[in-house]
Amino acid sequence: MAAQAQQVSAVDSVPDGHDSVREREIRIEQEHLDRVYHRLEEKIHEAEFLMNDAARRGQVGTPGALAERDAQVFRAGIHLNRLHSEYEDFLFGRIDLLLGKDGKKGPDGAYTAVEPAEGAVREDGTADIAETLHIGRMGVLDEDYTPLVIDWRAPAAAPFYRSTPVDPGRVVRRRVIRSKGRRVLGVEDDLMRPELTARLDGRELAVIGDGALMAALGRSRGHTMRDIVASIQAEQDLVIRAPAASVTYVEGGPGTGKTAVALHRAAYLLYQDRRRYAGGILIVSPTPLLVAYTEGVLPSLGEEGQVAIRAMGSLVDGAEATLYDSPSVARAKGSSRMLKVLRRAARGALERNGSPDRLRVVAFGRRLELEAEELAEIRRTALGGTAPVNLLRPRARKLLLDALWGRSGAAGRHTDPELAAELRSSFDEDVTSEDAFVAFLDAWWPELTPREVLAAMADDKRLGRWSRRVLNPGEVRKVARSLQREGYSVHDIALLDELQAILGAPARPRRKREMDPLDQLTGLQELMPVREETQWERAERLAQERTEYAHVIVDEAQDLTPMQWRMVGRRGRHATWTIVGDPAQSSWSDPDEAAAARDEALGSRPRRRFRLTVNYRNPAEIADLASRVLALAMPGSEPPSAVRSTGVEPRFTVAGDSLGQTVREEAARLLERVDGTVGVVVAMQRREEARRWLAGLGDRVVALGSLEAKGLEYDATLVVSPAEIADESPAGLRVLYVALTRATQQLTVVSGQRDEPDAAGVPDLLRD
Repeated sequence: MAAQAQQVSAVDSVPDGHDSVREREIRIEQEHLDRVYHRLEEKIHEAEFLMNDAARRGQVGTPGALAERDAQVFRAGIHLNRLHSEYEDFLFGRIDLLLGKDGKKGPDGAYTAVEPAEGAVREDGTADIAETLHIGRMGVLDEDYTPLVIDWRAPAAAPFYRSTPVDPGRVVRRRVIRSKGRRVLGVEDDLMRPELTARLDGRELAVIGDGALMAALGRSRGHTMRDIVASIQAEQDLVIRAPAASVTYVEGGPGTGKTAVALHRAAYLLYQDRRRYAGGILIVSPTPLLVAYTEGVLPSLGEEGQVAIRAMGSLVDGAEATLYDSPSVARAKGSSRMLKVLRRAARGALERNGSPDRLRVVAFGRRLELEAEELAEIRRTALGGTAPVNLLRPRARKLLLDALWGRSGAAGRHTDPELAAELRSSFDEDVTSEDAFVAFLDAWWPELTPREVLAAMADDKRLGRWSRRVLNPGEVRKVARSLQREGYSVHDIALLDELQAILGAPARPRRKREMDPLDQLTGLQELMPVREETQWERAERLAQERTEYAHVIVDEAQDLTPMQWRMVGRRGRHATWTIVGDPAQSSWSDPDEAAAARDEALGSRPRRRFRLTVNYRNPAEIADLASRVLALAMPGSEPPSAVRSTGVEPRFTVAGDSLGQTVREEAARLLERVDGTVGVVVAMQRREEARRWLAGLGDRVVALGSLEAKGLEYDATLVVSPAEIADESPAGLRVLYVALTRATQQLTVVSGQRDEPDAAGVPDLLRD
């Protein structure tokens, strides 16, 4: 999907003054947002006035005035609290609607009609936009009670979630608005009726993002193209509305709209059955770049934080992936073999750093000792349980006391069971109150954290013992060396999560919250709802505290390693699932091992499969070139059908003496030929180098490692040295296929020393 591209249709790409269509549309949304914030400030002033007025009423002193004061402050306080808590980043959507059959207005000021009126669409396929609604986290009316923003829970907002191209109702265009504070950052459109030519305020309706591609297809001449558009809409609609009580697989090649379909499915399910999904929807994306797009398309939707959007490297609270592993290290860390290594490490870490080998205590006036062999046997017995290591500490403590009790000789002093039990209780209390015993237990069975165990694995000698017959010596050295770095890779995050399950941890203490000044109002401490945190703070806290979800969406699922499937699976033990991916784009070297881990995570839930078959992102010229690599990467695979042609063939060039200079020149050339973004895709080890090559060219060009390009698209793409990308890992050809399918308009390929280009500059891997 379009994470970076801001593609617009040809009919909308003519600049308006010095602004592109995208900039003009962002400016329009910014003007509306400014008006909304102005109105919110007025409402806050009104609520504050009511609070002050209520305080003055209390000065009258009569019981009636005091009661009236309390009631008015209570109502005004609730309103003021809500205004403050909803104040930031609350506008996220817009729908443009045809004239409706029913002209009645609902309580929120919007018309209630679901279906368009007769004659709303003219015989020549044109129509006028009769109503525009902005969707946000709270309803806002202007001075004339006309809606500026519709609350997302309101009936009038339902078409934003329920409308699809097959059943659009009155909706012509659905727009997602990305904003930060008071600033609109971007917009992304879905066209529900691409066959229409709709006008708003006399101007043809602009379409930004993937919706523009659908508009261009829908407006193409001939019944064949319109039939293709209908096919795209129908197969996507089936996925969006599929029943949720199972696992829904969505497969499809590049440009088929898998991600967008999955996100709209989440919104549809949440709106259809909000109570069922109050447990939360988790969306997992492979990279932070794709998360940034996902957050724009599907906001969290409300105060309960129902939708949590996470990159694979940020699923563990308090840890964030900032590093990349080499392919060989990634294969070792991602393999299910690591499960056995981690279990050994969690137990072995108890003995690190000079664990004491003798216990000495005084009880009943006698010195009691346990030697190293006895202590080792007690540890083995305690670890024989299935509970997490940290939760086995009470068991180990009891086994120590049992051994000391036996050593004391006091067990046979009393034949009366009650006296014997009383004596044993006194013995345990005597021993456990000794500082020596407490200190020993803390050192002998410390409470371990996942970070400590992972750090212990950075010692190659320890890791060699813990991974005997699991990892080979070369893997041990590489994995240990990778764990010595400052920071974590995305594969380390999965190891931390697995260690958390193996170790267990006590519940975290709840954070103290600040009291709101409104709590100080006389007589209202019992009545006023305390604004302990803003709505966004509450949503973020709930998302962090939640460990399981009602529905889980996995994007680019073909890239998940077995250990990552275990991590995601723990968050959806009782969930329904939507799994989106394409085996032909997998960067994981052992798909069969990953499939086994996936099936274990999903359990016995029934499966429902859908396949998207139409590539509407890439023009045929680019799709045909990419299909040559697909034939090498996965022989027999059928690529999706590209449905449009631009007449612009991919460009091939050979690097001269300086690869960096050639890349910079070709990137500058593409910037002149497209209005939007240019993605420069290089082998992972060249990422930082490529950023230096492109320095100063502006923010429309971005350098990406081959694994970072997954799920993104650009107006133009520059792929550097296909051979380097293909040789990075056993899945390198599939990664190259991904890199070649990111462009919506133009593609340039730069051959390096290893590419063996022919006289036309076409590298060996891309020739017929």
